[in-house]
Amino acid sequence: MAGLEGMEQPQQRTGTAAVRGAPSVEDDLALRALDLFGNPACEEVRLPSRPESAGTARRMAEFVVARDWGLGHQLAEHAVLLVSELVGNAVRHTGARTFGLRMLRRRGWIRVEVRDPSRGLPCLMPVGELDTSGRGLMLVDQLSQRWGVDLLPCGKTTWFEMRVAEN
Repeated sequence: MAGLEGMEQPQQRTGTAAVRGAPSVEDDLALRALDLFGNPACEEVRLPSRPESAGTARRMAEFVVARDWGLGHQLAEHAVLLVSELVGNAVRHTGARTFGLRMLRRRGWIRVEVRDPSRGLPCLMPVGELDTSGRGLMLVDQLSQRWGVDLLPCGKTTWFEMRVAEN
């Protein structure tokens, strides 16, 4: 590149295939997040424990599920919603400075993990019709095939798994 000799070029860390056609604004934001933090389908990425990180995690998850893995629109929508719920819980309830996001795919399944340093366990609570909060884990329970929490020596991993129709 002219004028950039000797300058270190940023490395693309995403491991993603090139996006076909003109990328949308959301694709562009997702690609920036993947370049900045890494690809949660390749390694656990660490995100700051701030409310705006939920949007970053949603964009990453949607890009991985829909673009990288080429899975269906409805599966991507559900995965994005559940990522948002787990990240929201990690941000609101743990007092952590950062949390980890990792996405795994194996034959017939995807698994999404959110790791934080708190050992406080999430609790699936009954929710009334007029309640304005507390529905996150209920959604995770309804839209995923399995979910759970793995305690770690320093914290926990909250995860969900969704079945994938293989072509």
